[in-house]
Amino acid sequence: MKYCSTRGGVHGWDFRNVLFSGYAPDGGMFMPESIPVLGAETLRCWSGLSYPQLVVEVASMFIPSQLIPREDLKVLVQSALSGFSVPDVIRTVQLKDGLSILELFHGNTLAFKDLGMTCTVRFLDYFLQKDKCRATVLVGTSGDTGGSAIQSAKGLCGLDVVVVYPRGRITPVQEKHMITCLEDNIHVFAADGSSDDIDQPLRHLFADQELVKYHGLMSLNSVNWSRIMIQLTHFIYAYLELSGMTQSEDHKPLPQLEVVVPTGGAGNIAAGFIVKQMGLPLKLVAMVNANDIVHRGVTFGDFTMAAIVTQTLAPAIDIQDPYNMERIFWLLLERDSALVKNMMEEFQHFHKHILLENHHKLLSRTLSTGTVTDEGILETMRRCWEENQYVLCPHTAVAAWHHYHCPHNPAVKRCYLATASPAKFQATIERAGLIFELPEAVKALDMLPSRYQNLERTLDWCNDWEQRLRMTLQSVSLARKNRVAYYN
Repeated sequence: MKYCSTRGGVHGWDFRNVLFSGYAPDGGMFMPESIPVLGAETLRCWSGLSYPQLVVEVASMFIPSQLIPREDLKVLVQSALSGFSVPDVIRTVQLKDGLSILELFHGNTLAFKDLGMTCTVRFLDYFLQKDKCRATVLVGTSGDTGGSAIQSAKGLCGLDVVVVYPRGRITPVQEKHMITCLEDNIHVFAADGSSDDIDQPLRHLFADQELVKYHGLMSLNSVNWSRIMIQLTHFIYAYLELSGMTQSEDHKPLPQLEVVVPTGGAGNIAAGFIVKQMGLPLKLVAMVNANDIVHRGVTFGDFTMAAIVTQTLAPAIDIQDPYNMERIFWLLLERDSALVKNMMEEFQHFHKHILLENHHKLLSRTLSTGTVTDEGILETMRRCWEENQYVLCPHTAVAAWHHYHCPHNPAVKRCYLATASPAKFQATIERAGLIFELPEAVKALDMLPSRYQNLERTLDWCNDWEQRLRMTLQSVSLARKNRVAYYN
């Protein structure tokens, strides 16, 4: 399996190189040069597998055994997923009137990011130890990614993690998962801006190939292919669990499953789109909050950023730059890298792209969308509690709103992805008039000391933030070279 850039400037890279890269050198995103196809026979063979076993099967299609032998892969995956709080790592919950919730939030930071992040960090550590080298992770986060990266990588001797989060735009629990980690390899910045603002200086840093090479700079947000690769698994798991495939007759077509995904940076929906390309009959629905660029793109062909990022009750998807849509466009447009390059460079320069009519038709036939207000989030949380005594997090409520407002064919099963625990959003739960007992691990965060640095909003904030981060990267590298602790 080899990898290429969606913008055509890179071909023939192996998994290790892609893992340590983030964005491709030409600014594009890495994708497999070929997408494996899963037949009905393979799916039936997989139907009895646990989630960790399924991760191994999926990952082995994209990681050649010459790079990570299968037995090593099993050990890495098992180690990565051993700390989750439910036996099978993820679980399905069947509620009233066919409301099926796939809970993806049972990791250390109570968010679905832990699934891909823990495995990806184990892969990184495997190669770093094998090659006796170091790397530096640089992550901008809208809430959950930063905490997951920190908790997965804390204490690793070959990996430093630099995280930038939008101050005041995430919940206290999300923030505490980051700022209470005092390990010497963790470096946290609170920025006075949105997650999309944070992406601007980070893109500049990653575009500096000399800087990237010198510091072993890489990304661990869903730009990184490994994160997307692991996320393929929960779509396949959902299909095997909920579609009714195992009850269908062998000679009949595979039954369809509708999967509804709360969507921000579009990494999760991109993973679902890839699984659809692999042959699973998924009907994908991307649900967004007031930051509705994906909805406008699918509905009207208007892929244009709003003037500002709106703060909502679902902060992890308060995003106006759904960068993983580039992967979807590349697949949708039959891997036409030149076309994708022109589209995405126009979007990055002007923050706007109007889809051609035929491109819009292709997208709208493949993906459905909807948008939910804050009041819609609260209404959905209340209704789900009243009918099921089940508390949804606000992001999951963005998806579940679809269940209550969009009638569907009862012959087609539906699945709603629960991307975070309600424990992370206590203020919103109280605003909805609900009660949720916080886990002891979350309560304990209030007692821990914290450490972080501020990135203040200046007249030239983008350049100032970039320079502050450059200085940090240089200082950290110097400390590692001299084999001394960075923090006294």
